[in-house]
Amino acid sequence: MTLTEKLLARASGKAHVAPGENVWVSADVLLTHDVCGPGTIGVFKREFGKTAKVWDKNKIVIIPDHYIFTADSLSNRNVDILRTFVQEQGLPYFYDVIDDPNGYWIFDASRGQLKKQYGSRYAGVCHTALPAKGHTRPGEILFGTDSHTCMAGAFNMFATGIGNTDAGFIMGTGKLLIKVPQTMRFYLEGALPKGVMAKDVVLHVIGDIGSDGATYRAMQYEGPGVHTMNMDDRMTIANMAIEAGGKNGVFPADEKTFAYVDERTKRNGTKSDYTPVEVDKDQSFVYDDTIDLSKLEPTVAQHPDPGHRALAKELGKIQIDRAYVGSCTGGKTSDFLAFAEILKGRSVKVDTFGVPATPDVVHELQTTKWGDTTVWSLLESAGVQMTENASCAACLGGPVDTFGRMNKPMNCISATNRNFPGRMGHKESKVFLASPYTVAASALTGHITDPREFL
Repeated sequence: MTLTEKLLARASGKAHVAPGENVWVSADVLLTHDVCGPGTIGVFKREFGKTAKVWDKNKIVIIPDHYIFTADSLSNRNVDILRTFVQEQGLPYFYDVIDDPNGYWIFDASRGQLKKQYGSRYAGVCHTALPAKGHTRPGEILFGTDSHTCMAGAFNMFATGIGNTDAGFIMGTGKLLIKVPQTMRFYLEGALPKGVMAKDVVLHVIGDIGSDGATYRAMQYEGPGVHTMNMDDRMTIANMAIEAGGKNGVFPADEKTFAYVDERTKRNGTKSDYTPVEVDKDQSFVYDDTIDLSKLEPTVAQHPDPGHRALAKELGKIQIDRAYVGSCTGGKTSDFLAFAEILKGRSVKVDTFGVPATPDVVHELQTTKWGDTTVWSLLESAGVQMTENASCAACLGGPVDTFGRMNKPMNCISATNRNFPGRMGHKESKVFLASPYTVAASALTGHITDPREFL
């Protein structure tokens, strides 16, 4: 069996499953956030009763992150709905924006978007916060009310996005009926050359198969090239399975996986035992491709979809108005360090926004020094507008006062994960997806630029 088949077989209590088979799967973790959480809660109460209790309070994780740092009153209200439900149910894993359990969330627009406006438990973008807080473990099943839940597949999990109705059902039962997907394998060899990042790998893959090329399929990454990558790299690749239509992305576990998970579960006091699934010699794939990482080049997904691939060096005539680094895909510490490597000692030519994925990333950038200067200060000196308010921000548009949102037609090069029309704001704006290296180089020149020119 493939990794996905083995994960679903275990979670359904079966010795073997095959693609196309429908199986009842037991969930290990259910994730929801401020956009879909209120709807999920509504479904749960409607179907199970207003006083019903969730199936397992220790397996539900709620992370407000999407429409947070905005003066929009309805967005602020959503966080309060989550808090009320958490109190009713006694849920331990709620990463609130404020510390007062009886308070109400109100964003203070008068303080601006750059300085911190959150409490001690706030965790930032859910897909990055989930592993950082010790909620991802090899061999487990994760369902989340967000399409990029598949990012956790980097940890040898079956992780996929679901709707509010399915999430409400899981809240009450802990189970979901799943059709076993076919598996596409991407066998990685070699190692990434200088100037090329994990984002380039996944943009290359999606460019090959198209933005619907993996529809309801598992995207399995294996091979010696996988083991050259750190967990941030694997998360970036797994995150964008959905950009190819995939049901999930999944990686084998290795010592890097175990070290990351063990450290985070110990630090946060979350469940620490797990049993990974391993790659079988005998596997059946609907598609099988070998990719030599050493031959890849800086890659860009052009407007209007992630499959519209070109090499950065071919797009120099495209002018940009904005550059953006952030989100679950592009807001990790390693992403900002790559970004800073290009910008160090230079100045951007276009409006450039930096949105860390989590408060931990903010702290790491503000305390990591290159010489006498912190990375945070280096980025600010280069002209980047850096916010301490870690969140999804403009990655998905949001209310008009969202930090970095495009409120008029413009071209933006972004380290985020999706570029359909209107994704980052104005429906006539154009988003070009690229690695943090390529975003940085393009911010310096004002047009799409191959980052190897600056390395």
